[in-house]
Amino acid sequence: MIFNLFRRDPRREMIATLYERVATASRQPGLYTGLGVPDTLEGRFESLSLHMILALRALRGRPDPAAEVAKDLTDALFRDLDSSLREMGVGDTVVPKRMKKLASAFYGRAHAYDAALDAGDETGVAEVLARNVQGSDVPAEALARYVLAADRRIRQPDLDAILEKGLDFPTPETFMETSR
Repeated sequence: MIFNLFRRDPRREMIATLYERVATASRQPGLYTGLGVPDTLEGRFESLSLHMILALRALRGRPDPAAEVAKDLTDALFRDLDSSLREMGVGDTVVPKRMKKLASAFYGRAHAYDAALDAGDETGVAEVLARNVQGSDVPAEALARYVLAADRRIRQPDLDAILEKGLDFPTPETFMETSR
């Protein structure tokens, strides 16, 4: 029994690697310097949520174990958010309330982004991103181009490739306004 504590868990390692790829993609400097994601705590949450939603979309509708991977990946996100709140000094009694708000925000965005991305309408995606990510009425056109390209790109590989190599998000700098 005690030896199980020291045994490597390949599934757990795979989820950790996949989550790390999503988190790293959400922190790409070009998102903040060129695509209008605010470089604030809220902006970082928005970017992480956006990339996680794209990752979950890439897993949706795939054969088993995609649904379990999506659940484990979502659990990893919320464990990371919980840990971050605690590291920032949020008290133990307040963390559950904040987590509830973060979960509500995440799932609300997932619903809004899914609808816009499913329609494939760049203008609709730009409007929903402007509202949620940038807190603006001005459509986030460059960010929308990035998100639509990322959605197409990471849905291409088969499940085995995703689990083995992770998700390959595009480079944000490619979608900056000046490159149009």
